[in-house]
Amino acid sequence: MKNDKRESALTFLSEPLQRHDVSAIADLKTWRLPTSKPYYETRLGAAYLGDALELIRQVENESTDLVCTSPPFALKRKKEYGNVPPEEYVEWFRPFSNEFWRVLKPSGSLVIHLGGSWNAGIPTKTLYQFKLLIDLVERQEYKFHLAQDFYWYNAGKLPSPAEWVNVQRIRAKDAVDFLWWMSKSERPRADNAKVLKEYSESMLNLLRNGYQAKLRPSGHDISEKFSRKHAGSIHPNFLVYSNTDSNSRYLRMCRDNEVKIHPARWPDRIPQFFIQFLTNRGDKVLDPFGGSNMTGAVAESLGRRWMCFEISEEYLNGSKFRFENDQLLSRK
Repeated sequence: MKNDKRESALTFLSEPLQRHDVSAIADLKTWRLPTSKPYYETRLGAAYLGDALELIRQVENESTDLVCTSPPFALKRKKEYGNVPPEEYVEWFRPFSNEFWRVLKPSGSLVIHLGGSWNAGIPTKTLYQFKLLIDLVERQEYKFHLAQDFYWYNAGKLPSPAEWVNVQRIRAKDAVDFLWWMSKSERPRADNAKVLKEYSESMLNLLRNGYQAKLRPSGHDISEKFSRKHAGSIHPNFLVYSNTDSNSRYLRMCRDNEVKIHPARWPDRIPQFFIQFLTNRGDKVLDPFGGSNMTGAVAESLGRRWMCFEISEEYLNGSKFRFENDQLLSRK
């Protein structure tokens, strides 16, 4: 019960999507690539099989509201879904980020999810995430702003790296990933009222019992406005979501149809948070490293138009199971 209460307290208030909303949005001009055929389509989106760099070059300039993606991390050990070593990561990523900048609207945002990486054979970490961040904000062309840094704590993550945490016991469990929120302008579209948290019990008690406006010992001057009850509390830039899904439709259908499950999936709450925070219904969301297409499925459920690119047909085939059969308009 304790864990259930914690999860409830961290559940932000979402926008309910009605059927008539989806129908109205679907009547808008569809968002597709001009010279490539989708691997499958839904009422609001399309998934494409192919190299992301080649596909994204077909996307119109300043047409996209949000690029929300989890690219392959920079790891020393090769993964089957492909990854680049830390020392090559910035150069590898630069052509992609140039395209992200081109396709984003001036009010648009780029959200990049990056996990940690350890140096081979020694208990020290690489700096590839920070080097990428510096490159994105200090380059001469296609220069991004760091709108805000976010951190995702995966409470259910297994202890890793095993050698340093479990065997030699000289490091703590590595369970926090980075989420860089980048933007083309200094004031990208955003509305934190759409991602409010439910009030904690202590905050509800304070609102019920009242609060005396005063200067806090920390120097913060708390006014009478602090005691006004709103729809919820402002969400911090620290996201606490477990990634322990074991029985979703996607996993069940992959197993039943003997389709390989993507090994590096992020929970739906990550793209849900940023899609609600940074876009409106009918806006366009792109995930160029689609994987199991969690981003597209969430975008569909929230009434956003979307596109997903994925280089592995095996993973893209499995990603169809993110959608109900009546949501799929075409598929291979």
